[in-house]
Amino acid sequence: MAFRRYLSALSLFICAPVLAAELSISVEIPKLDVAEYHRPYVAVWLERDGAHAANLAVWYQLERNGQGAEKGEEWLKDMRQWWRRSGRNLDMPVDGISGATKAPGVHTLTFTPGKGVLADLPAGEYQLLVEAAREVGGREVLKVPFQWPPQKEESHSAKGSSELGTLNLQLIP
Repeated sequence: MAFRRYLSALSLFICAPVLAAELSISVEIPKLDVAEYHRPYVAVWLERDGAHAANLAVWYQLERNGQGAEKGEEWLKDMRQWWRRSGRNLDMPVDGISGATKAPGVHTLTFTPGKGVLADLPAGEYQLLVEAAREVGGREVLKVPFQWPPQKEESHSAKGSSELGTLNLQLIP
């Protein structure tokens, strides 16, 4: 009897790291040498089998206009792919997902095991998508495929050509 309890405890200990995978994303917003620079709106989300699976982050202008309404929300639709997949169905701002636009540089998002989006993420093949759109600028989408949960530590990346720099995805079992 004691041996069975020991075996059960040991199996939980061995299996726990498989269930407790971490996902870390770094998104580079390049410094552009242009006459009129505006920070880009950025959406970060997951897709599975071509369908939206989860929103991870949405960065947009949070300044209020004179009537108290969010001035930047009307331009979220410029991130066309994200908008069609899930953005138009959201009531912004979304706690834990939405935030202010970011300055040029590398910005990191880390999702801890068993919390937030990772708590309900079923095993399977996914794509990480990052879309950026900038006023008086362009629009760009980067995609990185990955398997969830990871069996070993993995890194995946993609390189943007205009509105986004390097996108890195690190998976830790």
